[in-house]
Amino acid sequence: MTEAATAISQTGEGGEAADWQRLHPATLALAIAGLGPRSLNLLPAVAALGFTGNWMWIVPAILAFLLLSLVTAWFQWLRFRFRVGDDELAIESGVFARQHRTIPFDRIQDVSIEQGLVARALGIARVGFETGAGGQENDAHLDSIGLDAAQALRRAIRAHRSGAVAAPVSDSPESAAADADRLLFAMGPRRLLVAGLFNFSLAALAVVGAAMQFFDGLLPFDFNIFNPMDWIDLAEDYGLDQWLLAHRWVAGIGAAASLLLIGFASGVATMFFANWNFRLTREPRTLRRTRGLTTRTDVAVPVRRVQAAILITGWFRRRFGWHELRLQSLASDGEKERDHQIVPFGRFAEIDPVLAEVGVVRPDEMTDWHRSHGVVALGGLVGALFAALGGLTAMLFGQPLGGLGVAAGTLIAAASLFGARFHRWAEMDDQLAIRRGWWTQHTTLLPYASVQSIDLKSDFIQRPLGLATLVFGVPGGSALAAHAIPAIPAATAHALRTRILAARSRR
Repeated sequence: MTEAATAISQTGEGGEAADWQRLHPATLALAIAGLGPRSLNLLPAVAALGFTGNWMWIVPAILAFLLLSLVTAWFQWLRFRFRVGDDELAIESGVFARQHRTIPFDRIQDVSIEQGLVARALGIARVGFETGAGGQENDAHLDSIGLDAAQALRRAIRAHRSGAVAAPVSDSPESAAADADRLLFAMGPRRLLVAGLFNFSLAALAVVGAAMQFFDGLLPFDFNIFNPMDWIDLAEDYGLDQWLLAHRWVAGIGAAASLLLIGFASGVATMFFANWNFRLTREPRTLRRTRGLTTRTDVAVPVRRVQAAILITGWFRRRFGWHELRLQSLASDGEKERDHQIVPFGRFAEIDPVLAEVGVVRPDEMTDWHRSHGVVALGGLVGALFAALGGLTAMLFGQPLGGLGVAAGTLIAAASLFGARFHRWAEMDDQLAIRRGWWTQHTTLLPYASVQSIDLKSDFIQRPLGLATLVFGVPGGSALAAHAIPAIPAATAHALRTRILAARSRR
């Protein structure tokens, strides 16, 4: 039996093979913790009992729900078992309809380990197996096994796929140093704090404002930190109301400071919770990322399955040299992301070594960038025209607020024309670089080897101007990357398409 099978070994079912194992008993504790969110489904029934005056049945209904949920969780745990062989993983599940699934180690592309807050306290983890079978629903997972067993299982699968035999664990420092993975990038508390300050969140302001509106009737006072008049009312308690009335700008500054404080605090909190103890390591075939404060995730990105790299930065962050790196891969992300966040907040000196591991080159200052035609701004100009026309129509009917529509249309048109200047592309040996965005800039680094198809499109607007758009088919898909070069000269598009296809044929 492999190291993983030995590490996971527990008591088998009576009369059956001893190498069949069950999940960790703490799975039942996780089921209890999960009753909170699921209990929301019971709220309509409880409300109905209250409206009909049957208050005496509410407590028995809740107890029956809890009992039924726990019994169901226990039966599911009892009827779930798995076996770790020398070259395959077998899983049997189902209370009434039994399902048997065998997954050869050769089919497993990725083994991810995830720990929520309760799981970390109990020393267990959820192990996911990405098989590349065509979707998340076709992948397998073990909800709760010991953390040591999960790591041993991952090592066994990795050793099998690399053609090596899993070596026994040694306590010697020399052996530990030889087996250690190479660290590529890490984020400590100081870096997280700086990243959080740059991660100013406007969404948090909307959440806080909505919460104040919702709880306004429950509070014994009327106070909104975003309202300057409330700052004046607050100062009245300290005898400063007359002074603040004479210096209203102080109240305005206080309200603005409240906005900034909430925005910065939410950005810092989000960064700390998501990326605490962030580590990116290079393993024989994968890049492995571990991160998280309350939920600890361990995700591997196979190097050979990386299709493209995406550099993201903002207008303000770019001034200080900070960027984010994501990788588009055929492998799934343990957090259900379509793009793997590999470097959340780093400089080019830290990003370039990571790009080198996946065979992607970043454009430098000498790169010859080409611009798309200004017609790419047409969509924004049409939207601006409709906004302005709507505002003018409102003003004709005596609505002075229609002027806001005219102003909005003007701003949209200006932003579209200005943003068209940032649709650029560059050709770098056997790789394309596609850039878009001014306020938030995305640069897609697309190797020719990742391109499976190239569509050349030209519509009734581009055709008279001698323009065409190249659309690249890349496996895996991306929520952020731009796999298209819009509105470039048709002759240039044909020539670029020919060069890419020729480069692929030479491989």
